[in-house]
Amino acid sequence: MTEENLQSKLKNALRNDKIQLWTPPYTTENNEAGQKSLQELATRYTALLGFPADRVLDALEVLRVHALRRGRGNDVFRESGVAALELILPSDPRKVNKAPREKTYFNTKLDVTAQDAMKMICEKFGLQHIKLILSGKILNPEKRLDEQGVKHNSRVMVLKKSEPETQQRMLEEEQKKKSQDESVRRTQKGFQILSERDGSQDPETTPFLEIADQKGNPLEIPPAEKKALIVAMGFHEKGRALMKRKDYESALCHLLEADDSFSKCDSTLLDVVDNYGVLQLDIVWCYRKLVSLTSLNDARHRLKKAEDYFLKSYGEENKRLLQIKGNTGREEVLFLRLYLLQSLQAYLEGHDIYAAQQLQKVESLYQQLNLDPDKMMELMSLGYTEQEARLGLRACKGDTNAAALHISQRREEKEKMKQTEREKRMRRVEAITVLQQIGYSRKDAAVALHKAKGDLDRALNILLDSSQAESDTNHTGVEDSSPERQAKINQLVSLGFSREAVENALRRTRGDVQRASELLLDSGSSLSPEELSPSPPSSLSEEPSTSSESAASTSLGDDAMDNDLVNEVLDDIPSHEEDYLDLTLEEECEFIVQMRSYLEKRNALQS
Repeated sequence: MTEENLQSKLKNALRNDKIQLWTPPYTTENNEAGQKSLQELATRYTALLGFPADRVLDALEVLRVHALRRGRGNDVFRESGVAALELILPSDPRKVNKAPREKTYFNTKLDVTAQDAMKMICEKFGLQHIKLILSGKILNPEKRLDEQGVKHNSRVMVLKKSEPETQQRMLEEEQKKKSQDESVRRTQKGFQILSERDGSQDPETTPFLEIADQKGNPLEIPPAEKKALIVAMGFHEKGRALMKRKDYESALCHLLEADDSFSKCDSTLLDVVDNYGVLQLDIVWCYRKLVSLTSLNDARHRLKKAEDYFLKSYGEENKRLLQIKGNTGREEVLFLRLYLLQSLQAYLEGHDIYAAQQLQKVESLYQQLNLDPDKMMELMSLGYTEQEARLGLRACKGDTNAAALHISQRREEKEKMKQTEREKRMRRVEAITVLQQIGYSRKDAAVALHKAKGDLDRALNILLDSSQAESDTNHTGVEDSSPERQAKINQLVSLGFSREAVENALRRTRGDVQRASELLLDSGSSLSPEELSPSPPSSLSEEPSTSSESAASTSLGDDAMDNDLVNEVLDDIPSHEEDYLDLTLEEECEFIVQMRSYLEKRNALQS
């Protein structure tokens, strides 16, 4: 890290002094180093920056060679259109040497697809299963590089998707479908299914998600935006689960997907919740864990975003948060990470004074948030979980009695909210049952109730209005006479049902053969048009965006598959709503020691 610090300072000094290392007298006509001039420059900057002369000279030569390479690359690009990309390759975990990695360059045309570029990179550097990331965005393999903002001299991060060490492990991974692409796909589909649930299912057995405020109270959000937010938050939770397992490469893939999903939400809701700010912090934490904090310029921008969103969400000096929750101790861990990453970013950019200032804030917060083990044990002996004890003590500034009272109150509040939600869902189920008894399908009743915000009378009016609209449409004589519909009619008629009853049943179930057959069996195969008159038009029910199949192809097998996906993604949702604030600070402690050593070493060089 100290080499990056030195190079950043030298770049600033050279820029201020308007010195160009690739020109004479620092570079000869043969592109060799002008030793005497470089030595004089090194002596000058040694006094200014406080680093040893030999290290300054080495750093100047690195910058000179880099400038020459960049200049030659510019000429080649102008003449042939072949761009030079600076690659940030994955670190080799087998190497214990922590010396800075040399810059790696890759030449390519920009009108090729990202997939073609990935193939060439894999062949050149002996890699497999990679993703390319530019400015925090995963490049789409099917699109061209230039279409995705890749330019000459762009810095591109190469992220491994998986690298099985043995053939057996590769086969196991393929059989388990644990690749990151499959995980991302399943995560997205699972949370899309959850986002489309409206609470009309069995309230005791079928989960659905609500978006809540910082007190845990559900928020009223437009349905379309709620779906987008749930998918974004789902990707975030999956990414955080992978971070806990130390799988930072896979975590980063999911976190970047979450960032992309959040970017599609235009609601001002993002300004009053901290999810988006926490996501930015998590992404930069993964950069740091992957030793790639300096690989992308957006690390600095993400930290600024995190700080801005915390300010909007919590208010100046956390005043808004204090009004909402009555305390601020738990959220302070987010600021500890923020200041810590800001300190490292500043150090890498050569801003030592600011780095030291941010580290001082970190150390002060750490002293407040690092908990007494005896107090933790005291609370846990009372039956509270380790997580409850940690969050409670931080909320109450280490006061065990106050923490115990706080935890008990939070448990009561959560139980009241759960009971209120159970009652709300039961009322919805009862209302749906009433509408079913009148003759409407469960799905249509649920949609109508959703539009009526739970008001049974309004829902009934919606259904009646839509029934009249369908009746008017039917009176025009317009009927689906497609071969597919005729095949369904013939299929059910061949089972012994009358054609009129079959047509009415298919109309009521909107072409679903299985549901139509069940309806015919339940009604004794006799369904008159009068019995079907309350049936609402298909416009009331939107088909789930997660499926490309028509309603006629829905089956019990599909429902079972959906439930498997839902259960899979629910496994990654923590049971405690403040799990993201529950940091043990062990990693942060190691990071603090590391940053302190960097700055002390720097001070020792200057003294």
